Amino acid sequence: MTTKAWFPTFIHHAPLMSKGLVRFNAELFKECHQIREFDVAGWKWSAKNYPGAYTSYGSMDKLHQFSSTFIKLEKLLSRHARAFAKKLEMDLGRGRLAMSDCWVNIMKRQTAHGLHLHPNSVLSGTYYVHTPRGCAGLKFEDPRLSRMMAAPPKQAVCRAENQRHITYPAEAGTVILFESWLRHEVVANQTDAERVSISFNYAWL
Repeated sequence: MTTKAWFPTFIHHAPLMSKGLVRFNAELFKECHQIREFDVAGWKWSAKNYPGAYTSYGSMDKLHQFSSTFIKLEKLLSRHARAFAKKLEMDLGRGRLAMSDCWVNIMKRQTAHGLHLHPNSVLSGTYYVHTPRGCAGLKFEDPRLSRMMAAPPKQAVCRAENQRHITYPAEAGTVILFESWLRHEVVANQTDAERVSISFNYAWL
């Protein structure tokens, strides 16, 4: 008998660019904090929905239309999105993938982001701007987990492809892309330094 893998879940993980990354990240880091400083509506939304941290998700979620720095980021991320869609063998027809949302996340100590997905999007992802040593990574859940009504647990040590969850470490300068239906979370940040990332969605237009 032959055992084959079907219906795999793909995750794209790569450096954003090959040259000029340190300088570009410094510009993004500065701009992310400038946005936080004047985004009063974002502070109010974060206090209610994202305690202990700041996100522009509820106030400024079109940052790819905001400044030249974020416009450049969109162009760089779109290269990755197109390559990932090609890997997934998506038939876009006469349509295209376009960034629909883009927002900043600044997580302080003990801040967490529970399991969620991104409805009404095709691809979603995160770009890491600043990642202090030991900060939380991005944890993905096996999408079949809710259907495993009578399945026994996995062995204490098993191959990565057989695990129920997988975590990608947060690394500055790295982009992670995944299909938007895949549930994911960020566990509590255990470092005193701020973890800065930019999240985004792509829609099929």
